Amino acid sequence: MMLRQVTRTLVVSFVAISATGVGFAQGNGATVFEVKCQMCHGADGLGQTPVGKSMGLKSLTDDDTVKKSDADLIALTKTGKDKMAGFANKLSDEEIKDVVAYIRTLQKK
Repeated sequence: MMLRQVTRTLVVSFVAISATGVGFAQGNGATVFEVKCQMCHGADGLGQTPVGKSMGLKSLTDDDTVKKSDADLIALTKTGKDKMAGFANKLSDEEIKDVVAYIRTLQKK
């Protein structure tokens, strides 16, 4: 009985999130960012974590980063930059696109 309720709740939640389209991408992007990027870039993308500071990371809200195209950010995420390893073999193309979409939301704050 409890399993049925949990399953029903998950299905309803998934359908509701999927119906929003962009919201789902940003939600998935936020999740991937939290797991793969936040340790260095910080929850706010400013790079002010201990690891980010030691690597000399620029803020993801920096003008140079904001001016980059989505294609540029996708390429950087796939191949890496400076001390950041690439994620081409760790994330799907869709996950990388979702992370870039999420980064754009951080840039608007």
